Amino acid sequence: MTTETGTPLEIASEIERLRHEFPDTQALYREVCILLFFRHGITPTANKLYQLVRKGSMSAPTEALRAFWADLREKSRVRIENPDIPESLKAAAGELVAALWQQAQTASLADLAVFRADASESARAAQSAQKAAEMEVSRRSDELAAAQRQTAEMQERLLGLERQLAAERANCGSLRTQLDGSAQQIESLNSELSDARREFASELEKQREALDRTEERLQGSERRALLEIDRERTVAIRLQREVEQLRQAGAEADDRHQISIDEYQVKLTDVLQKLGQAEGMALAQKEANREIATQLDAVRLVQKETETHLLLCQKEIEGRDTKIKVLEAQVESTLSTKSISPRTRLRKNVFIKKQASEEAK
Repeated sequence: MTTETGTPLEIASEIERLRHEFPDTQALYREVCILLFFRHGITPTANKLYQLVRKGSMSAPTEALRAFWADLREKSRVRIENPDIPESLKAAAGELVAALWQQAQTASLADLAVFRADASESARAAQSAQKAAEMEVSRRSDELAAAQRQTAEMQERLLGLERQLAAERANCGSLRTQLDGSAQQIESLNSELSDARREFASELEKQREALDRTEERLQGSERRALLEIDRERTVAIRLQREVEQLRQAGAEADDRHQISIDEYQVKLTDVLQKLGQAEGMALAQKEANREIATQLDAVRLVQKETETHLLLCQKEIEGRDTKIKVLEAQVESTLSTKSISPRTRLRKNVFIKKQASEEAK
């Protein structure tokens, strides 16, 4: 009894190979019978043959199967052709050889079954390996697809980077253009700065010249102030002398006092006028001093000594005013000792100031 050992896939592939080798229908069926019986241990039937081959009519596999069994029986019988051997012995010998051949065939089929089992195991192992390989191929295919996707993504990113690079290059070109324009602007600004520096140097030189002139004016004012101080001293001395003379004149001639007063009133009027002029000049001098102080404030950061001279000058002027006030007080005290009326005393003070101013001039 035989067992099926071949897989349908193997049988189908072998039958397909036989189709190309044996185009005749009967020859193809006969080879399929040999394949099934001797190679795979399958007992061929007409239905199975037709299902596998599917060529010709249903009588084709039947005739091929009948011819296969007849040929197999014919080959399994051993004929002993010897005229000296009786027919009965020939028949017995043939049956014996046939039995031996049958046993040998059975043993070979058993060995074939073992070989087929081993082959089937190897085939199953090969199929397992094939499945593993197919799984590995599938995995590799998935990895390849993933790699291809990654490659596509990288290509897209590369294209994006190339576009960004192109944009950056364009931006860089724009920046270069802007940089060139900025360089030109810087050159223009440097030129303007040079012009401004030259103008500043010229203006600074002008300021220095103005400062020198201011210093010269201050020195002149200082000299004039010293001269005025000397004049005021001279006036004060002269006034003191006049006061002394007045005292002497008052002591000597009281009877002539009224006449002297009248004459002195005339003189006092002139003195008052001159004193008004002196006050106007003093105010003008103060205004000039204020202008000088303003100029000194403007150039104070350039040279501090100017301020010092101005302060000294102002102090000297204040000393002069103080001295004038002292002289006025002296004159007032002198006049008060002679019982002169306040109006006359005022006129006398105006006259003294006017005379001092004229002396200062």
